[in-house]
Amino acid sequence: MATTDSAAAPEADLKRTPLHDLHVALGARMVPFAGYEMPVQYPAGILTEHLHTRAAAGLFDVSHMGQAWLIGPDHATTARALEALVPSNMVELGRGKQRYTVLLNAEGGIVDDLMVTRPVSEDDDGRLFLVVNASRKDVDYPLIEAALPEGVRLEIIEDRALIAVQGPEAVAAVAQHAPEAADLAFMSAAWMDFDGIRCHVSRSGYTGEDGVEMSVPAEAAEAIVKALLADERVKPIGLGARDSLRLEAGLCLYGHDLDESTSPVEGDITFILQKRRREEGGFPGAARVQGELAAGPARKRVGLKLEGRAPAREGAEIRVPGGSEAIGTVTSGGFAPTLGQPIAMGYVAAAHSAPGTKLALIVRGKELEATVTTMPFVEHRYVRAAKA
Repeated sequence: MATTDSAAAPEADLKRTPLHDLHVALGARMVPFAGYEMPVQYPAGILTEHLHTRAAAGLFDVSHMGQAWLIGPDHATTARALEALVPSNMVELGRGKQRYTVLLNAEGGIVDDLMVTRPVSEDDDGRLFLVVNASRKDVDYPLIEAALPEGVRLEIIEDRALIAVQGPEAVAAVAQHAPEAADLAFMSAAWMDFDGIRCHVSRSGYTGEDGVEMSVPAEAAEAIVKALLADERVKPIGLGARDSLRLEAGLCLYGHDLDESTSPVEGDITFILQKRRREEGGFPGAARVQGELAAGPARKRVGLKLEGRAPAREGAEIRVPGGSEAIGTVTSGGFAPTLGQPIAMGYVAAAHSAPGTKLALIVRGKELEATVTTMPFVEHRYVRAAKA
């Protein structure tokens, strides 16, 4: 799942992805997003785009994300350099495998979340492929570079686009042009040819559906997207449906559900901490993270299902029913098209985080009834292994 966030820039300063002209030609409504002019929706509308992705295949332009190589003399050296910044086990990351992790600050807060991939080929030993959030590039890259030991360097990629194809028909549609895509297992990646164009393809995404993310040459991006959109199963999808899909999947949006004050334990993403890292520490903020793992955090990210039809948006207070004091705050919220009801995520005091707990979300001074629920709201449909 490549991640994204919503910080915007003044309109005059907005950058454009290699697919900008195609978005306009397809009738997209363009908006400022993370410093770029990006499509929020196409003429079919957010609801239709959301449901199409769940039923077939949606194509997303995520070229605003940051792509970079971390390069050292061998895998162990490069992986340990990265382990000085993240709490995940990178040394034991297998060839062709991908891992979701976070950059941490000295207080154990999350500077950004990112994807890390180790290439399959022995010729690429010592290289790790990073994908970071768009508006955090200017924060992440200097942070990483300042921490690198001699012999390890960061190489920022400026000449590639990033395309996500998500949904139950996504891999089959991509495999019409890149047959090796069908052989990928979830959270694995490989270089392959798409109609003769060399691409880096991972079986991952940000919707809870099966699918791939493709790093492609910028100059070939439009041709690749047009080839995919020629398949009736594939439709272009904007940022609006991307957000509702990831919310249903219970996936965090940096700058909203995660930020520099939030620890991985509070954010309920402790799966990023493999056993060795939990025990050894050695990453920024380890004392806080290990302490919260042992004693539990003071607050925790939870999922919330709301009664009625009215949604609660980011910033809404969370209280006990009838209470006057906030016990938490909504960080993401909206209507879930797949479920036909409003849902939200937010942080609450740990004592109120158990599934089944009744809470009240304050919207325009009124209480909206909500119940803490397990996530994801909509079951993930990742394909864990490639088809035989």
